[in-house]
Amino acid sequence: MTIFSMKMNLLSKMIFLISFVVLLCMSIAVMIFSNMVEDIIDEKLGKQALMVAKLAAHEPRIIEAFSHDDPSRTIQPIAEEIREMTGAGYVVIGNRNNIRYSHHLVEQIGREMGTSNEEVFEQHRSIVFEGTGLSGPAIKAKTPIYDTQGQLIGVSSVGFLHEQIESQVMEYIYKLMYLAALPLLLGGVGAYFVAKSVKRMIFGLEPEEISYIFKEKEAVLESIHDAILAVDTQGRIVSMNKKAREHLELNQVEVTHIEHLPFPYLRTALLESLGHKQDQKNLKVLVQDQLFIMDSSPIFYKSRLTGTVFSFRPVSEIEQLTEEFAQIKSFSDNMRAQNHEYLNKLNLIYGLLKINQTDKAIQLISEEVIERQDLLAFLMESVKDPLIAACLIGKANRSKELKVQFEIDQESELLNIPAHFDSSTFVTILGNIIDNALEAASGKQGSDARVKVSFTDIGKDIIFDIDDNGRGVSPDEEQKIFQYGYSTKTHGHNHGLGLSLVQNAVRLLNGQLHIGDSNLGGARFTVIIPKKVA
Repeated sequence: MTIFSMKMNLLSKMIFLISFVVLLCMSIAVMIFSNMVEDIIDEKLGKQALMVAKLAAHEPRIIEAFSHDDPSRTIQPIAEEIREMTGAGYVVIGNRNNIRYSHHLVEQIGREMGTSNEEVFEQHRSIVFEGTGLSGPAIKAKTPIYDTQGQLIGVSSVGFLHEQIESQVMEYIYKLMYLAALPLLLGGVGAYFVAKSVKRMIFGLEPEEISYIFKEKEAVLESIHDAILAVDTQGRIVSMNKKAREHLELNQVEVTHIEHLPFPYLRTALLESLGHKQDQKNLKVLVQDQLFIMDSSPIFYKSRLTGTVFSFRPVSEIEQLTEEFAQIKSFSDNMRAQNHEYLNKLNLIYGLLKINQTDKAIQLISEEVIERQDLLAFLMESVKDPLIAACLIGKANRSKELKVQFEIDQESELLNIPAHFDSSTFVTILGNIIDNALEAASGKQGSDARVKVSFTDIGKDIIFDIDDNGRGVSPDEEQKIFQYGYSTKTHGHNHGLGLSLVQNAVRLLNGQLHIGDSNLGGARFTVIIPKKVA
């Protein structure tokens, strides 16, 4: 037995709670109704007592009996008749001296009345009041009795006892309780079905379990290193972990809808992925100056799409965590390109030797060695930064794989690079531009493709020119090629990212990027990076 099953379950709680609320409301209603009924009955019986008292006071036989030697002999049976006929508790007739001529208790006849009659005798008016007399608490009425000449000769006092009032009130309450039993029964049945429906909606979980699962989910979300963003089908943000708030810079800002996010590329990517009913992986989105890898997973409830969960991983973090792997992969790519090229030339040399063309084999070997030695010697002498030199060597090998003539201007040099210069970011710029130039030249010229690189660090800036003989860049395309997602390539995936990364990297280095026409017939990209930090 779990800690949750040891307690009253949600179904029982809801039935008990709703039934209790219905019972409480009915009890309060009965109390209020009983008080209202009691007040109404008090008022009604007061008026009735006064009416009976006046009836007795105007009875001719009672008025005439006041002149007899023994008035009580005549008055007592008449008063009892009136009492029984009207249902009053008592009907008492008294004279000006407060002596009773009638009473339902015969032994009280001839004795002094229990309550004062001064107000009736002095002011000659009828009164209604609540008081306690010989018969107990009662609603009482008194009215003066006049003879045929209009002289005040006595008083008529009538009372309805509280016992009578309480019996009438209880009669009404019993009727109300009978009527209340039906709503109470309906409330219990309704509570059962409401509780069953709620239980089904929350997957049969108890409140304690829901609270625990919510806290557990919150802890899991906050512990995930990736940024997590949950959005419903209307674009409302329903959940976000700490990493998402940090990466999206929303720690001090309350954002409830993806359209309110301050990053246009991110808004576009989220809106495009929101309606998809299948997982999407490794989408690249640009948030301010940082590139993220985004995955999206749809949320379904009863086969209905209710929202999407997005996860983000900064490319910079991935690069940082996999830096060694990236370096190994780079070396592997270079070695693969070299191996491919050397294998071809080795086969060629093997063929020349097989057909006894030794001189030509030796000449080919010499040319290859001289070319490699010249490139390495030039870069070692002219480029002091190892990352930039390695990048150029790698692109030279890549050009041979693509059969593109790759040339580095022999007048170029890069010797005065300051220690604080961010070479890794600059390599991102250089590598992407050279890759674009190689592909553009190869796509347009085939085996006649050419790419030329020249650079200098004379003055306050580091300047690189990358020329190709590809199709060039039209004035219209100059405004588009740096846009996230724009590409002239129609095959493959994740195009339109390289130059977007270049533009952001140039901005990070406070540099400039210019596009012009190359002497080779294609495009020229000029990168200008200041040596000093602004």
